[in-house]
Amino acid sequence: MSEFRASEFLDRISKLSPQRLALLADELNERLEASERRRRVPLSIVGIGCRLPGGVHDPEEFWKLLSEGVDAVAEVPPSRWNAEEFYHDDPDTPGKMTTRWGGFIDDPDLFDPKFFGIAPAEAISMDPQQRMLLETTWEALERAGIAPSRLAGTQTGVFVGICNGDYSQVMLNAPREAITPYFASGLSHAIAAGRISYVFGLQGPSLAIDTSCSASLAAVHLACQSLRLGECDTALAGGVNLMFNGELDGNAWGGGACTTLDGVYACTRVTWSPPWSFANLAPLAHEMGHGYGLPHSNNSDGDSDTYDNPWDVM
Repeated sequence: MSEFRASEFLDRISKLSPQRLALLADELNERLEASERRRRVPLSIVGIGCRLPGGVHDPEEFWKLLSEGVDAVAEVPPSRWNAEEFYHDDPDTPGKMTTRWGGFIDDPDLFDPKFFGIAPAEAISMDPQQRMLLETTWEALERAGIAPSRLAGTQTGVFVGICNGDYSQVMLNAPREAITPYFASGLSHAIAAGRISYVFGLQGPSLAIDTSCSASLAAVHLACQSLRLGECDTALAGGVNLMFNGELDGNAWGGGACTTLDGVYACTRVTWSPPWSFANLAPLAHEMGHGYGLPHSNNSDGDSDTYDNPWDVM
């Protein structure tokens, strides 16, 4: 079929006059240039919402933590799991981890479901990752100066990087009577993105992306592509990772600090730390007229030392 269409096209243009061919060439060049301009249009972050270790609840607190050099790594809170039960200093001991440390956010159990029009019975079955995505989305829009109601019915995309499913194990270990009709949707990663689109009435792309540690980067990358392709006018992008279960997070090990890329992939001490951040992205020439520049990439280093080594970009 493609060969027939190409032949038909060549046959048709062969019958055009030189003037018509010149006009066609100009039109095709304009389309190509417009496509290239869209592909390179600068983008910016116009609003941020976040929950991060060290008691960080907004970008100002995050900047304060960074500028003061605060170490937000702490011992595993008893509300997550019993660190002593899972700890052993010998890394060869089965079923154990060699660290008592991690990066943990405050109060992951707190949520106001009625604010988002969610029934309390449904909220109980919702993964806290879904709950905090709603909260940080609202905050990102507030910081961008956008009333959430303004986005209802618009081509606003949602791109969520998410890979952790600890809460599903917590729910599966609960009494059978605790399982409700909201169980499946409350634990679904796809619903983590879809619920944002539903609650805010957004009609652009809505995707959950799992590329493990790079999930939030991949989400931002896809959001940028979607904006430049014209699939959405504004995009919400970010990542979440919340740890509840020492059994599932048992491959954390080391002395409480991460030295990734120190020397030749000397990833000798690993501590899990959950990022909670959501950003509102828009073209730089957006009506809001403010924002932060947005570099991004999404590559793998292929057949390297191990599949979980980060890509050396230095």
